[in-house]
Amino acid sequence: MSADNQLVVIGGGVVGACVAIHAQRAGFEVTMIEPAAPGGEQAASYGNGCWLSPSSTVPPAVPGLWKKVPKFLSDPLGPLAIRWSYFPKVWPWLLQYLRAGSTEEKVLKTGHALRALVAGAPALHAALAEEAGVGHLIERRGLLYIFPDRAAFEAEALAWRVRAQTGVRWIEISEDELRQREPDLDRRYTFGILVEEGGHCRDPGAYVAALVALAEANGMRRVTARASGFRVEGRRLKAVHTDQGEVPAGRAVIAAGAYSKALAREAGDDLPLETERGYHAVIAHPEAAPKMPLMPSDGKMSITMTEQGLRVAGQVEIAGLAAAPNWKRADILRDHLLRSFPGLPREIASERIKVWMGHRPSMPDGLPCIGPASQTTDILHCFGHGHVGLVAAPRSAELAVALIAGTRAPISAEPYSPRRFY
Repeated sequence: MSADNQLVVIGGGVVGACVAIHAQRAGFEVTMIEPAAPGGEQAASYGNGCWLSPSSTVPPAVPGLWKKVPKFLSDPLGPLAIRWSYFPKVWPWLLQYLRAGSTEEKVLKTGHALRALVAGAPALHAALAEEAGVGHLIERRGLLYIFPDRAAFEAEALAWRVRAQTGVRWIEISEDELRQREPDLDRRYTFGILVEEGGHCRDPGAYVAALVALAEANGMRRVTARASGFRVEGRRLKAVHTDQGEVPAGRAVIAAGAYSKALAREAGDDLPLETERGYHAVIAHPEAAPKMPLMPSDGKMSITMTEQGLRVAGQVEIAGLAAAPNWKRADILRDHLLRSFPGLPREIASERIKVWMGHRPSMPDGLPCIGPASQTTDILHCFGHGHVGLVAAPRSAELAVALIAGTRAPISAEPYSPRRFY
């Protein structure tokens, strides 16, 4: 096989796993470089909110958000917080973040680009899971947004207007029907929005591990190492540098999540990648739980039943890759979960609760970078998915492989081009 067909995937998260599988289908000989066990607790894929949400078409930044920046700095336990010590470093990224959502027109444009990545995603994941022998981990029973009343829903008019204009459809759920659907839910919630096309993953870590195992069964070589750079000669990629030596490569895809920034710089691109730190808490063997995944409007967190127990996930903390976790943020999630489901005991043994913190790889405009590097088109960026890494992984992988192979892309690559930051 020629060197051109030797593809190295840097990163063993859900995006890297999907890239590996699609690259094999396209005829590439694939090597994956990943320093830890795929699907392990170190990965954002492991600890996300489990949602496969085709309604994830609203970027994090929206008009008027700039007014809340003082609160982000003053309230370390708010749903979005910025640590004072990190503020000087993140300020340029934050300015781009706020500008990207400064008008509804910009938000809608981003929404259409997000929709292209997430539409139909539950079916794509279901097919991958079946092929990997873990079909039971993907469920397609819809996603339910819940509100104290209809006024709370109408207060989010912009977000739902963007969803509607990007093709998302939903069903309104009355108070009576909400009681029937979710008998364990606190009665302060009286209105719901059901997105029937949504789905969820019951164990994202195990799912990613199964996808990587599938690629390995199909001939992929996995190297346990940390990638650090590239050997390029005459604008052609020859190898990927790692802490364990060189890995020969004719092509490479950078899919290392929040750790992609340094690699992108080695490939000639200084891209504004930042980590949005997220948290989760899981209660094992819960006495009360939702019948389907929920998102309360007054908590902005996902509540989902998983293989390990009842998971509540959310929060955004801007503090960089190195700062220690603030576990009070996980406690906030847990406490909101207890208020949402009165059947859960107020005091739960500590051994039944597990908390986690991970790094969402986020670009300031809410869209991933998928496109060739400046140093050579043999290297492709595929990272920065922010809040849509799990749901958008299959379509992102299809696009990335089409670009690296020079074949017809399933969607337009223009919105995700790294060149948009130059």
